[in-house]
Amino acid sequence: MTSTATGQTFLLPDLGEGLTEAEVVHWLVAEGDVVTIDQPVVEVETAKSVVEVPSPYAGRVGRLHAAEGELVEVGRPLITVGPEVEAEVEVEAAPVDGASVDGASAAAETYREEEQAGSGNVLIGYGTSAGAASVRRRRPRGARPAVPAAVPAAVPDAVPAAVPDDRPVKVISPIVRRLAREAGLDLRTIRPTGSGGVVNRSDVWAAVERARSAAAAAPGHAGPASAGPVSAVPVSVGTAPVGTAVPPEPVTQTAPDERRIPLTGFQRAASRVLSRSRSEIPEATVWVDVDATALWDLREAARTPADPGPGLLAYLARFVVAGLKEYPVLNARLDVERDEIVVPDAINLGVAVQSELGLVAPAVLGAGTMTTAELDAALRDLTARARVGKATAEELTAGTFTLNNYGGFRVDGSAAIINHPQVAILGLGRIIDRPWVVDGQIVPRKIAQMSFVFDHRVCDGATAAGFIRSVADAVENPAAAIVRL
Repeated sequence: MTSTATGQTFLLPDLGEGLTEAEVVHWLVAEGDVVTIDQPVVEVETAKSVVEVPSPYAGRVGRLHAAEGELVEVGRPLITVGPEVEAEVEVEAAPVDGASVDGASAAAETYREEEQAGSGNVLIGYGTSAGAASVRRRRPRGARPAVPAAVPAAVPDAVPAAVPDDRPVKVISPIVRRLAREAGLDLRTIRPTGSGGVVNRSDVWAAVERARSAAAAAPGHAGPASAGPVSAVPVSVGTAPVGTAVPPEPVTQTAPDERRIPLTGFQRAASRVLSRSRSEIPEATVWVDVDATALWDLREAARTPADPGPGLLAYLARFVVAGLKEYPVLNARLDVERDEIVVPDAINLGVAVQSELGLVAPAVLGAGTMTTAELDAALRDLTARARVGKATAEELTAGTFTLNNYGGFRVDGSAAIINHPQVAILGLGRIIDRPWVVDGQIVPRKIAQMSFVFDHRVCDGATAAGFIRSVADAVENPAAAIVRL
């Protein structure tokens, strides 16, 4: 934060995720607006999520230092706010009639109401409260108008309103609101498919397709150009598989036989992390086929009509924790500057989760002290929040080891990339019936492939093999393993 003769300049803060930059998604204020302390002024997209950044100053906005879609490095100017005293005098002198509130101000107020209904993350550490976010400020005359809706009039009739006019719309992420705005769609006309009536990106894309179809079928349709701003959202993204991180930006046509899709801020940051892992870590992989029949039977036996009991992932997490206690060098990071292996006391077990933005690996904090039932509850809560971008900054960065259950994607194996700065990652493929030899007889068993990728700088193959066998043995004989834990 810096002070100048024209006001105080707020620098983009460290968002608590170990990141060096963020992309400006949407400004919530314009130059000339009056803001209060802790009022959200901008949405930024980091490698982990979309967050609102609140202002530490009160006064009149003098300058926005970055355009929407622009990357800003941590520590660079974000917004300049003029003296609060001057702003207060001008506000008191401003007319109070309804004409002073233009379309853009109404849109900003609607946005804040929708945020209160449950969308987006609030930047941790700035004390933003519900009360502060709900303060209504008038936009000065002459400010930029709201973006008008440009979908043909016949389109809303093709998409039944899913939310009554007097209720705010819940969205999975502020990016959803931006997609709808750029496509000229009213969020209230989009039918939500998310839990609790939440609008997802796929809902917007589906509405765009319906809008295009309706426009094409309308009398006098002259071709794709008549669809207006709807064409800003590419057709192809509507068919993306569930869980795929699709760039929210429009596709740029470069030649008849190719197209360019800009990487999102999330994808750019993930690319740097993954590239660093590949370039710096001399990784090696070991794997083993595991007979999970006994674990499967144990899970089924623990189920009751009233209580489903712990899931398979919770048992696996418990066995991984036990293995890390036996081989603590794998629950570590490597300090290359001092040539030291740093082993923390706590085990924060990361789990790979496909979120709305892409793949993240939030951690169950303190997993080393939890029972199987406690791990099950913690894992269910963490994955549910991570899928909608609600994992905390600490959970997203504190992992000491990662568990990847890629069997949910119906694949058998994977040589995963280590989540830098961790030194190892364990993956489990799908559990399927296969012929297996037991006591000299070929019988059907529940078999899964387990793969383990490790940093060869911190241990040799014997340690890696010992760890994966420890986990595999527990999976194959879970009752005995749980007794020992």
